[in-house]
Amino acid sequence: MFLANIFVISNQKGGVGKTTTASSLICGLTARNRKVLGIDMDPQGSLGFSLGVDIESGNSIYEVLCGKVKAADALINTIHGDILPSNILLSGAELEFTQSGREFMLRDAISDIKDNYDFIFIDTPPALSILTVNAYTASQQLIIPMVPDILSLLGISQLKDTIMNVKRFYNSRLEVFGILLTRYSKRVNLARDVEEMSNEIASQLETVVLPPKIRNNISVAEAPAHGESILTYQPNSNAALDYRSLVDYILDREYN
Repeated sequence: MFLANIFVISNQKGGVGKTTTASSLICGLTARNRKVLGIDMDPQGSLGFSLGVDIESGNSIYEVLCGKVKAADALINTIHGDILPSNILLSGAELEFTQSGREFMLRDAISDIKDNYDFIFIDTPPALSILTVNAYTASQQLIIPMVPDILSLLGISQLKDTIMNVKRFYNSRLEVFGILLTRYSKRVNLARDVEEMSNEIASQLETVVLPPKIRNNISVAEAPAHGESILTYQPNSNAALDYRSLVDYILDREYN
């Protein structure tokens, strides 16, 4: 029985704001005095890097999944929350992790630490790989970030089969928390059209388009280079305000 609220942030399309969303929620909920863990399942290591972690030193989620170290021994404590970082070693997972039950590696690896947290957020690579399936299997809730364009919308419709397969074979408790529109501008006609279509897909996934839409902001791209989330780098920017609204929304839904 889960005690922590475990979220996976996923979309097989790159550049939709997965890592920005994960880092913002980690920082935002930590600022609300919640105990938060971020897990990076992307070999690029962007989540740890964007929160100021040296991803090339010490243990990572790779060593944890290999069984070389316990998850508790790979944790990195930051002012933003705890991080299980990733690095390029994880890129060979598809070929290296071939054993029976490989879909459950992450779930089993965090079983002895997950209940130390109020929230856990898992960042995923832009692909439907064994790493993504592991993240889905370990989670309760899925947030799907997408930019308001047609290709991003098609990517979500393709994601439906993966969600259904994971629920059928590995994790019946997985639910889609919502679709999150990022880089949004209501002045763009296409954004409004895509929003309407995304509502239709959300209905098919038995979920909603999340009410906080993340407005486009140059600071979102600048923040990771400074080892910060948008919430601390430009706390008064539109994107930061929108992510704080998402934090409020999550707290309202999870605790009310």
